[in-house]
Order: sequence, then structure tokens, then C-alpha cells
Amino acid sequence: MEGAAGLTPYQLLTSTRYDPYLTSFGWNNDKDGPSPFFLLPLHLERLIEAADTHSWLYAKTLLRYEYLKASCLDAILEQRIRGHTSTAYKLRITVTKEGRIAATATPLAQNLTEDPTTVPEPSAIAIAASDNDEGLDAGPTGPPMKVYIDKEPTEPSIFTETKTTLRDVYERVKERNAGQCDGSGWDVLLYNGDGQVMETTIFNVSFYRGGQWVTPGAGTGCLAGVMRRWLLEHGRILEDTEGILTRDTISDGEWVLLCNGVQGCRLGKIYTESA
Repeated sequence: MEGAAGLTPYQLLTSTRYDPYLTSFGWNNDKDGPSPFFLLPLHLERLIEAADTHSWLYAKTLLRYEYLKASCLDAILEQRIRGHTSTAYKLRITVTKEGRIAATATPLAQNLTEDPTTVPEPSAIAIAASDNDEGLDAGPTGPPMKVYIDKEPTEPSIFTETKTTLRDVYERVKERNAGQCDGSGWDVLLYNGDGQVMETTIFNVSFYRGGQWVTPGAGTGCLAGVMRRWLLEHGRILEDTEGILTRDTISDGEWVLLCNGVQGCRLGKIYTESA
């Protein structure tokens, strides 16, 4: 792989959310008190772990919370200077091998109006859903996404286990499945060569098994995302330690819990056939 050989420059990457509504939740507080940045201390920890994984030891020594938060605040200030009136933003944070932190902010269409860590119960989903799922309250960031199963397996690597700007593997997944996917609001479920479910191109996933939400184990090659980590630490989901989540166990029409560090939790629905 070019990236592994150092021929393709890349940076470590993480994405979070700026939203004043997040200051309402004590679980989101940082060392300075209520924070509008979604789980920012965990994003720092993930960047430090990724720097260690990539053997970027010098960058690791420079990763400090005060530097990260200052970069994020500067990105929000830049948007306000430019006259943007949005109050919620997606923040894309990168770290170079030399330890330079950069953040860019993109306005989001709407603010959160409910707790983004809310994990729905499938029984409640079934009652609320209509035949075409219209009007289903799927979570704080939108209606259910259509999730298609990838046509080919994905080989796990350091670039699936950590998040970087080298996103080729995910771009290829979207490209080879674009023809079967219907409209907007869709994503693709990845699995490795052993048929073990990994993640989608932008979300960690959990499936309802044995009365609880179960997420693929880190050994599958999936990204150990920030929201996934928070949900595991708070007992909202469990990690699959027995390898029960395989491609062959996923059913058409099945609900899947999606989560990431920008949107929090939302629902998806599995489509095993082309649209």
C-alpha cells in the first residue's frame, strides 16, 4: 500500500461537532466545565492512540488538550468572522507527523434538539415505524439511513483501524456500490475477508442480538470510534467477543444502530438487494 510505504502523505484525522446544546449535558463536560464540543477529550485520546499506532512519537508528545481546543475555537471564530450565522458546526481536525494540529469548521443545517447518545429500543422502533418509515423519529440527527451490504470484502489495515486523511478504501467502497444505492441518505456496510462485519464508511455499527445492541470487535479491523467507545464505557452497547456478527447473519430490513463523533446515534435499515 502506498500509504504504508510512506509514498502517499497523510495526516491523522478526527471529526467532532460544535453545538451549544451539548453544554446541557454533564457527560460532555471537559476540564473547563460545560463544553460545546462533542466528546472532545475522547477525540484527543484517539489521536494520541493513533499517533502511537503510526509510530509518530514526536507528534504524540505535542498532542495536548489545550492546543486541540484552541484550534477548534479558532475554527469557529473564523466562521463567525466570515459572517456565518450557523450555531452548529462540523469540525474536521487533522494532525501532521510533525504534530501540527489544524481544525476547519463547516456549518451544519440544524442544531441538536435531543441527547445524541440516546440508544433506541427495537420494540419502540417497530411500533413507531410505518411501512415506508416516513415520520419515524430515528434520533437527533435525522431519519433512518439506507445501509447496503458491500459487494466485496475489505482488507483490514492500519488505515481502517485508525482514521486518517488516506480514505481511498472507503471511497472505493462507495464507488463500487453507488449503482445499487437509492437516492441520498445511504451508506455501505463493510466486512472483512472472514465475513466479519466491520463498520460503514462513516459510522460504527451495532446490531440487536440477544436483547442488546452488539458492536463488532476491534479485531475485525474496524475503527474504534469515539462515540462507540463512549457507548461501550457506559454500557449502552456491548462488544462482540464471540464473532457472532457476520455478513451471513445480517437480514434485509434489519435495523442497525449507527454512531459517530459528529452525529451521535442514529438508525439505519439494512438493504440486502439493489434499490
